[in-house]
Amino acid sequence: MFQGSIVALATPLNGGQVDKEKLKELVDFQIKNGTQGIVSMGTTGEAATMSHEEDIEITALVVKHVNGRIPVIAGTGSNSTREALFLTEAAKKSGADAALVVTPYYNKPTQEGLYQHFKYLAENVDIPIILYNVPSRTGVWLQPETMARLSKVTGIVAVKESSGGVDAAMHLLRLAPDFTVLSGDDNFTLPLMALGAKGVISVAANVIPDKVSTLCRFMLNGDYPAARKLHYELLDFFKGIFIESNPIPIKAALALLGMIKEEYRLPLVPMGDANRERLKVIMKDLGLSV
Repeated sequence: MFQGSIVALATPLNGGQVDKEKLKELVDFQIKNGTQGIVSMGTTGEAATMSHEEDIEITALVVKHVNGRIPVIAGTGSNSTREALFLTEAAKKSGADAALVVTPYYNKPTQEGLYQHFKYLAENVDIPIILYNVPSRTGVWLQPETMARLSKVTGIVAVKESSGGVDAAMHLLRLAPDFTVLSGDDNFTLPLMALGAKGVISVAANVIPDKVSTLCRFMLNGDYPAARKLHYELLDFFKGIFIESNPIPIKAALALLGMIKEEYRLPLVPMGDANRERLKVIMKDLGLSV
């Protein structure tokens, strides 16, 4: 179920509230352009600034609008296991196909604490769970050995690997070759898939879903020359959407294309003028009309 290009969907805002009609338009745009799954309420969806009620409502809306066309994965992580359980149960109730659960942030649990956290969720909610390893944001690294242990827990089906390189995924795939690894960074999609990963949970796909989906298809089909050529064509964009904290650049890009209003919730603020001009140049070079 979880392979290819899975978009980490941005959440459009208008006047401080979620723009539900624009959200539906973004969903349709993704499905029309070949995206193979949608993550609702992940980092790119600004889940950290949303209330639990909004988290639950937005995921339910996405699930309803997708209507079974592609899988929907709900972001349900928290630094409290009780809170993560509550959100994961709500995702299950909404009809989501899986839950994306980030490592508990701020309180910096041990590897055993991380193992017990994810094991508890898997044992108490009947929904596929995708681990999310992103130490740059959480302050804790889910080590490959711990991920390999968790791969044996019923209900834990994959990991979004965002540790900023290939070492962790390479080590994990050697320890647990049948476990599904998804790149969490667009610029590492090709190298991680070359090592055995199955796809990407993509920020770039918000704007170029067809190209990210094609890149993944080339890799899954073993057409490495075509994949490599496309990877280098997209590399500047992959890097450009992280010149400021995600999701600021990708929402700016969507706004430049007229797809959403550029609006964030504090502490996120609009992109700086110099970086906005850099992003415009990158987008124009990619053939996007800004």
